[in-house]
Amino acid sequence: MLTPFTRLARRTLLALGVGALTLNSAFAIAEPVSDAALTSPQPFEAQYRLNVRGWPNATITHRLANEGAHWMSDMRFSVAIARGEERSRFQVGDGDSHALLYSSDYSLLGVGSGYQLSESQLTEPDRQTALFDLSRRAGHEACSESEPCDLHYLDHRGRDDHFRYYLTDATRVSVPAGEFPTHQVVLLDPEKPDRHLTIDFHPDWPGLILAAEYVKDGRRDTRLTMTQFNGASSR
Repeated sequence: MLTPFTRLARRTLLALGVGALTLNSAFAIAEPVSDAALTSPQPFEAQYRLNVRGWPNATITHRLANEGAHWMSDMRFSVAIARGEERSRFQVGDGDSHALLYSSDYSLLGVGSGYQLSESQLTEPDRQTALFDLSRRAGHEACSESEPCDLHYLDHRGRDDHFRYYLTDATRVSVPAGEFPTHQVVLLDPEKPDRHLTIDFHPDWPGLILAAEYVKDGRRDTRLTMTQFNGASSR
């Protein structure tokens, strides 16, 4: 049986592509965006600090790598008693990303569970692919607070879910790794109006998270900030 901490960490990794933020994968946009208008992916490796109210802090490692014809997004965390990871392979082209394989694994004291979705099961992008897509399209869509866009996705078990999202006016964000330009996206759960998730994406590095914050009942429940970044360029 997984404890609340393991479930919480799993949801954040699921939400950010790795547990506590309850986001997952696959979304539909209001209007198509051409591939030429979108920033091309670049390999990187980053580390994030995960602060969850009432639980010990954790470090998340996030790696985006090119593997020839496809890309691999890998996120993982570990603390003294628990660990978790998610991996996704996807192809990029024609203004969209096509999921090929998704897998995840979570455990507490060596006991846990794993999940896998094959290409035939991925009727929508997995959450790692969706996270990449969302960050890449941010700033190219007319998604406002008054008219948010829809986000449809599959969770780690392949179940459909739904969020709405919009872009804020924020232009820069300061995190332990430095100060960076941002495309800040707010995600809303139509079934839970007391909660929202804000994610800061780097506009030049698709998939890279600068910061994220999950608010529940008016209180910050979870905070994620980038502490290290390695790539061809960080600004």
